[in-house]
Amino acid sequence: MSDRELIGLTAKQAWQLTQDDPRAVLVDIRSSMEFLFVGHPTGAIHVPWIDEPDWTVNPEFVTDIRKLLLGGAVCVKDEGCAPVILICRSGKRSLEAGNTLIEADFNRVFHVEEGFEGERDDHYHRSVINGWRFQNLPWEQC
Repeated sequence: MSDRELIGLTAKQAWQLTQDDPRAVLVDIRSSMEFLFVGHPTGAIHVPWIDEPDWTVNPEFVTDIRKLLLGGAVCVKDEGCAPVILICRSGKRSLEAGNTLIEADFNRVFHVEEGFEGERDDHYHRSVINGWRFQNLPWEQC
């Protein structure tokens, strides 16, 4: 595995990574409304990938993530760079955003494949098959 490869994690694996590496940064990339009203992982930092009112990709996304990592200053020779873990609703936006970070030369980028709410069931309900909330991992909402 290369240092510059987007790595998919389950919600439980992502939570465990945040527990094992205190430098890990969990970034919720959903819209502001989703972050506030649907809820978000406890301790997650909000940096939207696509947000209202225009619903376009955030042109400052890569810069915002660099700022979170102090411009790369959290990279240590022996330990590597701090892990960046992206989460969205179901893992699709985090995949796209994660690949953008990889293209921008970030190391140790992960995304939660099942997202915060997970996939929909046959009745179009979320949080009943998989996802951060389904796994009963720490979360909060406004």
